[in-house]
Amino acid sequence: MHVNVRAIIERESAAGTEIVIQRRVKSNEDQKPFELPGGRINPFESYVSALKREVFEETGLRVNKIYGAETRMETNDHNSNVEILKPFAIYQTVDGPVDSLGAYFRCEAQGTLLHQGDETDNIMWISVNELISSLDNQEIDFSWVDKSGILYYLRWFKEQQAVDSIEDN
Repeated sequence: MHVNVRAIIERESAAGTEIVIQRRVKSNEDQKPFELPGGRINPFESYVSALKREVFEETGLRVNKIYGAETRMETNDHNSNVEILKPFAIYQTVDGPVDSLGAYFRCEAQGTLLHQGDETDNIMWISVNELISSLDNQEIDFSWVDKSGILYYLRWFKEQQAVDSIEDN
């Protein structure tokens, strides 16, 4: 089983909220879908360390804020150490080509995007509104795992907009 971290990197711009997406480029795969930055956690690597490492390797950005990190704690014992924190969402594949589970984290990052990262290219900021339109018009294809993560994020995003609209009135 693969254990992964995935990043939903957000920023605000004139176009509204934007997130980072990238094309997955693996030599052993024929398809080149879009995905969110992230990947496998190394043995005994923390979620936070893995997220920061994967984002940097794939995008060149340095994570400077992780939503939910304020809940992080470690339980150091005489023969173990366990990290626990609140992610944005978790996933588990219940069918598919790879048995995996992982955590999505909303975060912010700084720096300049790479043109090409670790098994990635076409790394870009995309506005949430453009992403919704591209998905509705089937103009963009996401990896099988991140399609679910993106749809979950977009549902949450729309709910947040509705809450914000009510609070503004």
